[in-house]
Amino acid sequence: MTAYKFHDGYSLAEITDQLGKQALKLGLIPSFTVRFFPDSREYFISHDDKSEALTPEEAYLHFKKLVETNN
Repeated sequence: MTAYKFHDGYSLAEITDQLGKQALKLGLIPSFTVRFFPDSREYFISHDDKSEALTPEEAYLHFKKLVETNN
């Protein structure tokens, strides 16, 4: 059976932060910013001169794909 690393919005955001830091360390992204709100987070990943706001779910999938394709 698969063991999930997250089970709610908070733990998903924490895992997303870890994946973002790993992608940054591996040089897969130039930078990322997290905006904290009382009930959620927004992720901004730098792409040249633009940056889009991503939900924790979108950022998680993006970071996970980057890190997995690098390994």
